[in-house]
Amino acid sequence: VQLVESGGGLVQPGGSLRLSCAASGFTFSSYAMSWVRQAPGKERELVAAITSAGGSTNYADSVKGRFTISRDNAKNTVYLQMNSLKPEDTAVYYCNAESIVAGQGYWGQGTQVTVSS
Repeated sequence: VQLVESGGGLVQPGGSLRLSCAASGFTFSSYAMSWVRQAPGKERELVAAITSAGGSTNYADSVKGRFTISRDNAKNTVYLQMNSLKPEDTAVYYCNAESIVAGQGYWGQGTQVTVSS
């Protein structure tokens, strides 16, 4: 099983980034997916989540209207489009897969997002 995040980096405030998480080794279309972030010295925070078929999403209040989660089950990939980035969005962003039915969950290794001028 692998979840491989990409797309992180350094961006100025107000800029945009698109994170990708490529999954392999499990039935991606059966798993809900989410993005979770952790800033230095802070607890992990659920940023956005999407159901297995992509029909429902939810977001942390801090990112509503700025971030969009989506998935492509044909490509086994989940995305996080991040617009209007703020310095407080700086964190390591992790991809997570969860299946209540299978009782399984997986994590990626994380990708660093730094918002700074």
